[in-house]
Amino acid sequence: MRRHSVDQFMYQTRIAMHITGRDTRKRIASMFMMIGVVIWSGASAIGLSIGALIILNEILSFVVVKAMPKGQSDKSIAIGLAFWGLNCTLILVYLSFSIVLGNSPSIAFMIAGYLWLFGIYVHTSNSYSFLPFYNWSLMLPSFLVAFGLLYVSSNHQIYPASRVEWLVVAMLMVIYIVNTIETMDKHDDTQAALARARSELNSRLKELEHLTRHDKLTGLKNRLGFDEGLRSALLATKNLEHLSVFLIDLDDFKPINDSYSHLAGDAVLVAIANSLARIAGPDAIVARLGGDEFAAVIPDISSQEAALRLASYMIRAFNASVRFQEKQLRVGASIGIAFASGDLNKPSELLACADQAMYHAKADLAQKAVLYNPADFPVRATLEDRNALQRAIQEEQIQPYYQPKICLKSRNVVGFEALARWEHPQKGMLCPADFLPLVTEFGLHGDLLMKVAKQVLCDMDKMHIAGCDIGQMSINVPEVTLATLSGRAELSGLIAKFPHLRKNLTFEITEDVFIARAGEMIQRSIAFFRTDGIRVSLDDFGTGFASFQHLRVLEFDELKLDTAFVGGLGIDPAADVLVKGFLAIGKGLGVQIVAEGVETQSQVDLLSQMGCEVVQGHFFGAEMTATQAIELLHKTPECPMTSTKGAVSRAAS
Repeated sequence: MRRHSVDQFMYQTRIAMHITGRDTRKRIASMFMMIGVVIWSGASAIGLSIGALIILNEILSFVVVKAMPKGQSDKSIAIGLAFWGLNCTLILVYLSFSIVLGNSPSIAFMIAGYLWLFGIYVHTSNSYSFLPFYNWSLMLPSFLVAFGLLYVSSNHQIYPASRVEWLVVAMLMVIYIVNTIETMDKHDDTQAALARARSELNSRLKELEHLTRHDKLTGLKNRLGFDEGLRSALLATKNLEHLSVFLIDLDDFKPINDSYSHLAGDAVLVAIANSLARIAGPDAIVARLGGDEFAAVIPDISSQEAALRLASYMIRAFNASVRFQEKQLRVGASIGIAFASGDLNKPSELLACADQAMYHAKADLAQKAVLYNPADFPVRATLEDRNALQRAIQEEQIQPYYQPKICLKSRNVVGFEALARWEHPQKGMLCPADFLPLVTEFGLHGDLLMKVAKQVLCDMDKMHIAGCDIGQMSINVPEVTLATLSGRAELSGLIAKFPHLRKNLTFEITEDVFIARAGEMIQRSIAFFRTDGIRVSLDDFGTGFASFQHLRVLEFDELKLDTAFVGGLGIDPAADVLVKGFLAIGKGLGVQIVAEGVETQSQVDLLSQMGCEVVQGHFFGAEMTATQAIELLHKTPECPMTSTKGAVSRAAS
């Protein structure tokens, strides 16, 4: 208890020293003013004596403040007591101005003495309100001086008053003092309430700050907290090569949510979070980034082998079943690991590399933990790549080129396939294989389709105006356009601007529509466009996911044999058999078969013998501009295509 009192005294003393130093100029200016008033009142010697005492006291206070050591010791306590004694002395010396003026024969100087006294009250109570020891030790002498001033005033000969009248004044002074004490006490209470409110606010702010950086369910850091922690760890780590990031994605978690409720899923997530925090250790930064994805920054891992061993231990721990309402729930995990280095030292880059490794692990059933190695992974696209691609789409650097489709019977052009080419300002002409992966990664399929489709329709309109018989113009339509009402409506609105070209349009779709999540929506979109007079072609037939069941259900007008089958004709007997089979299927279903990738005369001969009607490939010509396509159409009449009316709905049959 005594130690606490000493600490409080020293704490208040240091603040009082700050206040004393801060108000020195104001006190000195007030001193000179009051010396002048006292001299004017006729008490010159007393005024100068008071001034001398004040200056001496100020000098001693300055010396004491400078002598105060930073730490707390017996010396500092002694200096603190000396400073307090000087403060009490100084307040009495300053208050003596009131006694002197109260004894003046002038009523004006007497009032000035009272004003000076009350001014000191206000200054002391305001300046030292947070320092109870100093506040009361300075106010009590001030109250005593007030009664001394009343006694002096009561003996005034020029303006005499009865003892009863001065007793009333004294009672009023007592009331004033009591009111001052009560005000200071309430002031302390107000300050205490403000301190409690401030403390509560700080506590809530800390809670809010904790919530903004932590996952509410698991208590781990969230994405924001993890990013900040990783950034700090990278700055603080001397040996970057010993800092690793683990990115963890749970396997088979969704069925738990779907089958046993989200409560079961939450129980699994909490169990995984606890296991991860325990395994990672107290020095790690562990987070739930969202959904069923977790991450950890592990310091002081000396080798890649150690990181893989730790990942294997994590996977075994995660595989342990979680008990929930008498059920044993079990999940797996795929882990990607990335080590920091001199070249890999930014949080976003580390996470991106760990993310690549994690997806590699997710795709590899035999290897559930993969370490990122730059030589094993393609370079990820950057924001600059995205901006360049968006600029290319908007500025029409990506243009449609047209590959002719040829009727084998007459060798005439019966249509074209529009193929996108990027006229890159630095890299030259780029084929789809060079930029479509970027389109997929950045989700720009819709933007690219609408821009290219508009250019194709404008070129078709030029061909129509030039008097050309266009035949069928094929445009590749991505899954994302057919899978949404907005994508379908946007494409339909574009076509509506060229109603006379509907009969010449063919939409090519790939076989992956059969496994798309929005398969039903895609089928409805296909039916919608066919009803609108547009043909539908199934591209790369035989290489993907199409089955005979799909051929029965989906409405289409054309099948395109993939280059892989055409390239094997005359070389691989199996290719001959399959192509014959596909041609028979097409004939039976009443749809057109188009063979892609025709490169040699022998392929042309074999396809002709098998009954294939339409082909395309470099044997008959490479892709060309719209102007070149118009010139080609002017050279050859159209060959009537059999089976171009469109197949009937096989769903009905």
